[in-house]
Amino acid sequence: MFSRCTIAEVEERGRKSSEESSDDSEEEENEEEPKLKYERLTNGVTEILQKDAASCMTVHDKFLALGTHFGKVFLLDIQGNVTQKFDISPVKINQISLDDSGEHVGICSEDGKVQVFGLYTREGFHENFDCPIKIVALHPQFGRSSSKQFVTGGSKLQLYERNWLNRWKTLTLHEGEGTITNIKWRANLIAWANSVGVKIYDISTRQRITNVLRDNASLRPDMYPCSLCWKDSTTLVIGWGTSVKICAVKERDPTEVRDLPSRYVEIVSAFDTEFYISGLGPLGDQLVVLYYVKEISDETDKEFRARPRLDIIQPLPEACEESSSDALTVRHFQENECRDYGLEHSEGESLFYIISPKDIVVAKERDQDDHIDWLLDKKKYEEALMAAEISFKNIKRHEVQKIGIAYINHLVEKGEYDVAARKCQKVLGKNMELWENEVYRFKTIGQLKAISQYLPRGDLRLRPAIYEMILHEFLKSDFEGFATLIQEWPGDLYNNMTVVQAVRDHLKNDPNNRTLLTTLAELYTYDQRYDRALKIYLQLRHKDVYQLIHKHNLFSSIEDKIVLLMDFDKEKAVDMLLDNEDKISIDRVVEELKDRPELLHVYLHKLFKRDQHKGQKYHEKQISLYAEYDRPNLLPFLRDSTHCPLEKALEICQQRNFVEETVFLLSRMGNSRRALQMIMEELHDVDKAIEFAKEQDDAELWEDLISYSIDKPSFITGLLNNIGTHVDPILLIHRIKEDMEIPSLRDSLVKILQDYNLQILLREGCKKILVADSLSLLKKMQRTQMRGVRVDEENICEACHAPILPTDTAKVFNVVVFHCRHMFHKECLPSPSTIPAVQFCNICSAKRRGPGSAIMEI
Repeated sequence: MFSRCTIAEVEERGRKSSEESSDDSEEEENEEEPKLKYERLTNGVTEILQKDAASCMTVHDKFLALGTHFGKVFLLDIQGNVTQKFDISPVKINQISLDDSGEHVGICSEDGKVQVFGLYTREGFHENFDCPIKIVALHPQFGRSSSKQFVTGGSKLQLYERNWLNRWKTLTLHEGEGTITNIKWRANLIAWANSVGVKIYDISTRQRITNVLRDNASLRPDMYPCSLCWKDSTTLVIGWGTSVKICAVKERDPTEVRDLPSRYVEIVSAFDTEFYISGLGPLGDQLVVLYYVKEISDETDKEFRARPRLDIIQPLPEACEESSSDALTVRHFQENECRDYGLEHSEGESLFYIISPKDIVVAKERDQDDHIDWLLDKKKYEEALMAAEISFKNIKRHEVQKIGIAYINHLVEKGEYDVAARKCQKVLGKNMELWENEVYRFKTIGQLKAISQYLPRGDLRLRPAIYEMILHEFLKSDFEGFATLIQEWPGDLYNNMTVVQAVRDHLKNDPNNRTLLTTLAELYTYDQRYDRALKIYLQLRHKDVYQLIHKHNLFSSIEDKIVLLMDFDKEKAVDMLLDNEDKISIDRVVEELKDRPELLHVYLHKLFKRDQHKGQKYHEKQISLYAEYDRPNLLPFLRDSTHCPLEKALEICQQRNFVEETVFLLSRMGNSRRALQMIMEELHDVDKAIEFAKEQDDAELWEDLISYSIDKPSFITGLLNNIGTHVDPILLIHRIKEDMEIPSLRDSLVKILQDYNLQILLREGCKKILVADSLSLLKKMQRTQMRGVRVDEENICEACHAPILPTDTAKVFNVVVFHCRHMFHKECLPSPSTIPAVQFCNICSAKRRGPGSAIMEI
């Protein structure tokens, strides 16, 4: 299995010494999450590398193939356990190659041995050459292909394939440019590197399509070998020294082919790196690069071999962006050269194997679990909890709770009790056991108040004792908080009687505490002891008293408390009483308020406004109540009431010298002249007097008004301005004494003339309209009477009630039809000697109908 060790230490290049000396909290805040995680390949590998050293390794999705310096090849499972062992040579294994199926392997060694065989059969190619073979590569489809192609690289590149006679045929593809150090075969393309550069050969067309020269010729190719990897079937990545080139194999335009290869290579990206490249691997659109690192010692000023780096970079056309950089602590890194490291990757999943002589490290992309672990390690609990909820959902609810509880513990340790309590609601969910544990934990640290508002109170609930414990805690030190909880919590969360008793005990020491009294009333309400709650609400004059009465139908309990209710809020109390007359009668309310006339008036006044007849027997009493407490509404009451005794009202108004009310009552009782006299003599208001005379429309009143006003110039002015349409102004003008000065006489006379002229114009206009309408109606009547009248067998004679038409229409018959549509047999009408010159319908004449009843047709 893998051993999870501290292999990688994430370092940020360019971190300055000042940053290194900053405090730990700032470093944690700025630290970026690593992209990869690392594990050391152990089990059988550990034992192998203790006695031997790794020289090469090839990765398949199903297994690993490891070659050593002592000429052994081991097949390993992905946990590092040895499944097969091959003794190939007494010297170093240079390369192992597998086909895509993982059923065939190619091996080459330093002593010139090349073996290509099936893992399930040793039949294949076995050959010893007289020079070291550095590299071997099988065709990706070697197992399926009949030609069984593979290539070897030493001083030259040779292609091997079987002919139709099942014999091996050899073809030299390239030679003369030094030792071939690397080969990568993808689909039909073979890429290899020698001392000069990198070439690509198209096996399908048997053409070499490119030659990419190496940039730094001063580096020894055997010490700083070229690294190759195919990102896909047409993209080759070349790493050599500190140079990276990304080459795209493209199809040439058929019109340009001529003698050129059908494909060509375009370098789409080229850039330099800081360190020497030991291996490359694809990761999506990014690259994973293994670096061999040399650094200068600050103490000795000498160069030394540092830990290798594994970076993730984003290639750009002429540069790259680094997204991750990890320094790897591999065994004996101080002794390794650039050529001792290698990087292999598994295409089935994002696994990268870092190979060194005494150590093999596996790098893999961090998954969501790793992300959450990192967040927890950095104490970023909020982010960890959110990530866990998204990832696990209902599958690993216990894992989410585990993270959440760690977060709550962290918040409690920091003293952020309110935040911790709020998180309980989200983290603990429906786990009542965890809830109770947290409540007791908060009690231990004296923070029950913090968690109180987040406790479950729906379908899932804690034991009543938990809620009671919190209520008692509030009752000790926070009456307002206690009251809030009682309002917010359902009454069945706790034992109501226990809490009531606790409140009553506190009230013994503070009997007038309004908060506790209000809360006690609410508790009584929950317990359906409404009378006790009502008593407290009335005592406190609490606004909810009316809601309590309505909600629980407590009208029978308030019959003797009406005065208290009205003292608290007259408007609400009266509205409630009037809305519920069927429960508390008008007579009962009047009886209760008889000693509080000001309240009785408010009640009866609203009753009268709602219905003028319901309280009619109290209208006489209301006269004095209005006179005492609400005179502005007395006159409207007298006008609207039909049950008010006028004599009693007149007596009260005269006693209190209420002139306007007295005037109204006198006029209503028929004493209009006395009423007018009071207006003129006591109010001295000519306009009101004129208005009164207009309302009464009595000629004698106008005469009295003129007589009273004839010696008062200001009254005469008022009369002249207002009586033009009711009394002939000449009557007034003739009675004005000569030499009397009348204010604004000229204006008044002009107004009289204008009013008269207006009347004449109105009369003429009305006359024109009347004549036009009469003529129009006469013409309409004439047209109507000239129309024919339908006579059929359904009509009857209005005299004898027989059908108007005879059964035998061949006989001669006479019918009389009038314009009123009544019909008669001629013989049923009076004899001709008695008929006047113009005959009318007998029926309509008897009803005194109009001209439409005249005869229409005979």
